[in-house]
Amino acid sequence: MLRFDTLIIGSGLAGLTLALKLADRQQVAIVTKRSLLDGASAWAQGGIAAVLSPDDSHDEHIRDTLTAGAGLCDPETTRFVVERGAAAVGWLIDQGVPFSKEDNASQDFHLTREGGHSKRRIIHAADATGKAVQQTLADKVRAHPNVTVLEHHIAIDLITGRKIGKSPTRCFGAYVLDTLSDRVVTLSAARTVLATGGAGKVYLYTTNPDTATGDGIAMGWRAGCRVANMEFMQFHPTCLYHPHAKSFLISEAVRGEGGILRLPDGTRFMPWHDERAELAPRDVVARAIDYEMKKGGLDCVYLDITHQSEAFLREHFPTIHERCLALGIDIARQPIPVVPAMHFTCGGLMADLAARTDIDDLYAIGETAHTGLHGANRLASNSLLECLVFAEAAAQDILAGSSEEIEPLPDWDESRVTDADELVVVSHNWDELRRFMWDYVGIVRTTKRLQRAQHRISLLREEISEYYRNFHVTSDLLELRNLVEAADLIVQSALARHESRGLHYSKDFPLTTPEALPTILTPQD
Repeated sequence: MLRFDTLIIGSGLAGLTLALKLADRQQVAIVTKRSLLDGASAWAQGGIAAVLSPDDSHDEHIRDTLTAGAGLCDPETTRFVVERGAAAVGWLIDQGVPFSKEDNASQDFHLTREGGHSKRRIIHAADATGKAVQQTLADKVRAHPNVTVLEHHIAIDLITGRKIGKSPTRCFGAYVLDTLSDRVVTLSAARTVLATGGAGKVYLYTTNPDTATGDGIAMGWRAGCRVANMEFMQFHPTCLYHPHAKSFLISEAVRGEGGILRLPDGTRFMPWHDERAELAPRDVVARAIDYEMKKGGLDCVYLDITHQSEAFLREHFPTIHERCLALGIDIARQPIPVVPAMHFTCGGLMADLAARTDIDDLYAIGETAHTGLHGANRLASNSLLECLVFAEAAAQDILAGSSEEIEPLPDWDESRVTDADELVVVSHNWDELRRFMWDYVGIVRTTKRLQRAQHRISLLREEISEYYRNFHVTSDLLELRNLVEAADLIVQSALARHESRGLHYSKDFPLTTPEALPTILTPQD
């Protein structure tokens, strides 16, 4: 058994930030199932939304967030996050993150604008902000003597009092599979933090990396935490459509800099759907594209940024320009073929303003958590901001707590399992789950489609549970187990909402009810 003061499961921006804020006073472990930089944070292109200009204000950022959230954002949480935005960005600047400047001679940072924002307030590092931020923080984490990084380790389950005959509502650490040695390690910690990201891989088409399998949400749910608003899965409107471009995102900022969405014949269509046109929130733009594709039987639509010079595009969107050019698309002269793809999990484990969950000594931060900030639809570039603010909040709460003796914990028991005989079952179920979630629980939903998905999930759960009970665990099995749990929570939540709001659009309930209420699910013992 390995013992730590704080165990952080996940190595995205939330996890790395928290580790650095704790490490001077604690022994910290970071568990990450691949390498330190393999999470969704490193894929973020656009940037971080914060009030950094005298032309902007907290009230305007709050208003934009509440508007995008379609009445379901928590006002207290929204103000809490927005008011701490400048300080959070300032901390990153102090860490050495190379944010883009206005020009080579300027000390002012370049701020861009994205859909749903009334002002330019997105600070960025060209069009690869997440990569720049994560690389900077990862270097510091690796160099810190008090941080133990456990790469190629995937968490199996949390260790709660219920499992070891102690306080049922307290977390004592986690069982973790070392995927290189196939050994299960017991990690004991006074505080455990879930920072594993979202559940994008529950869908066939997603902008998320392969690591986004809803692990933290599923583990927290199994441990007894409530979840909220899991029906609100955000589909990014513009994912590159190309057979060799797996999960490549075309940043919101391309539309912020004047990009126009067009049909194959060149017709602009967004003004037909919303007066904000291309700068409408993501749910509006994604539904508009989905509608036009289905109406016209189209494989994709096109994002046209050819009015900008090649020099401008190379400076502001070097990653997108280079990637598209490698695939034969010159974005300075040709429109970019795009389709919507699942992008962000707006719901998650319920967490308060100190990032605490329903289980004592268990925290949730980043995309794993439901804080109330995103409501029914996330405003662009608020996600990295949320990671920073709640990592700071969790750090303050953890450091203010009393230091308790770390309990000895029982080893993982695999005395009654054998090696799997049919691994094809896992890969087949994985594929089936992602396909029917895309078909039945996508951008536009019906009750009948949701019920079909629920029935299929029930059958898969039985197969996977039997498999889990009888065979040694593998990373693929653990991820599939968590994906099925996440899929079930999404469908349960979608069936419970008898209206259309934000990212949840139902043909059976097309109207929005006067009162906006969250969907909260509570585990049954």
